Order: sequence, then structure tokens, then C-alpha cells
Amino acid sequence: MTAHELIGYDELDAAAARLQLAEDASGLHGSLCGFLAGGGRIGKQSLVEALHMDAEAATPSPGDQALLERLVKQTETELADPELGFEPLLPADDRPVSERADALVDWCRGFLGGFGLGGAETHAKLSEEAQEILKDLGTIAASSFEFGDEAEDEDSLIEVHEFVRMGAMLLFAECSNPHGPSNDTVH
Repeated sequence: MTAHELIGYDELDAAAARLQLAEDASGLHGSLCGFLAGGGRIGKQSLVEALHMDAEAATPSPGDQALLERLVKQTETELADPELGFEPLLPADDRPVSERADALVDWCRGFLGGFGLGGAETHAKLSEEAQEILKDLGTIAASSFEFGDEAEDEDSLIEVHEFVRMGAMLLFAECSNPHGPSNDTVH
């Protein structure tokens, strides 16, 4: 794998397991996204240290450390993408809807925890829209999905996924801007 290839769910999940983290790939990615969206910066510390994750393994292997560093750069780039290309890191679309829904719930839980660690000084200045998004992410994080009709379940998951995706980008844009939310209208 080259340094420019995107990190996939299975690759990150395997690294999280090797590091014996309490989070799987979706929870880890959600935590990182929330931390960055909340105004946090990784800096010279490791991702595991920044997110206050207890890793049973004493030190990540050089390969796992490089993977985590690439994940941080990839996530920062995607969240700031003016083309709105950010995607929560979840299992592939060919996986069962229930597995993807559970991963999205885990991603939202991680996002909220990471957002809380990201920088409380920006949180007091959140717009009403950002506060509503956080509240809705909390509702999703506390949810358990009931499945019935496969086509309806898939459509519902797509809708929730899109809300989460756009909400994460909005929170990142608002909190990573040191001057607060912009009221300027772009034409």
C-alpha cells in the first residue's frame, strides 16, 4: 500500500485489533473526526494519546504508527474538502445493513466523545444549527435500529448516513474556524 491510498475500514479495524483498542474502525474514525471537528489538533502526540485511548499494546509497530499518521492526514483533508468528499469510515456497502447501521451508531458515539475532547473553548460559541446537529448525533448514538423491509432499511440508513456526513463537515467548518461561524452568504 502506498502512502497515498485511502485507508479502508478493514485495514483500520485490523490495526485497532492489533493495538487492542476498545474501539473498532468506525468508533476510532468517529473519535478522530469528532476531535478534529471540535477544534482539536493531534500535533506531535500520537493519535491514541490525543484521543485518550487505552491501548494494551505498549507501542504501535512502525507500520501501525504510519497507518495512524496517514489516517489523521487523510481525515483532516477529507473534512476540509471543498468538494464535500468526506465519508465516515464504515463497513463496505456489500456488508449487511445491520452491520453498517451498528457501525454508524459506533461512529456517532466516537464522534461525540472526540468532539468533547477537541476543544471546549469553541463549544460555547456553537451556532444553533451546530447545537442541533450535536443533539441529533447524540440521538443516533443512543439508537438501536429495528430492521424489517430490506429496501426501506437501506434507504433509511442512506438518509441517516448522509445527515451524519454533512453534520460532521459542518461542525468541522464551524469549530476549526478560529473566528467562529460565518454569516456571509456566498453567491
